[in-house]
Amino acid sequence: MMNLASMMKQAQQVQKRLQDAQAELSNTEIKSEAANGAVVVVCDGHGKFKSIKLSKQAINSENPESVDDETVEMLEDLITSAMKQATSDAQKKMQDKMKGIVPAGINIPGLF
Repeated sequence: MMNLASMMKQAQQVQKRLQDAQAELSNTEIKSEAANGAVVVVCDGHGKFKSIKLSKQAINSENPESVDDETVEMLEDLITSAMKQATSDAQKKMQDKMKGIVPAGINIPGLF
C-alpha cells in the first residue's frame, strides 16, 4: 500500500509541475521580427498568435510617409483578427480529431 501511496503522490507532483509549466508558457511572450523590425509578431509560449505590429516601411517601402497611422492600425487589426480566428479554428479541429482517438475521461494536457 505504501508503494501505491508514494506513486500517487509522485503523480500529483508531476501533474502540478505540468500545470505550472502550462501556465508559465501561457504567460510567456515570444517576439519575432522580419525586415529589420518592419514586421513584429508576438506569440505565447504555446505558439498561439497574439499580435502583429507593422511599420509604415513594411506597407509602402518606397514612400512610408504616405501611410497614415490609421491605415497601419487597421491592417494590424485585420491581420490579428484573421490569425486569431485561424488559430482558434485549427485548435477546434485538433480537439475534434483527438476526441475521436483519446478515450472519454482521459485528459491529456495541451490537447483539451
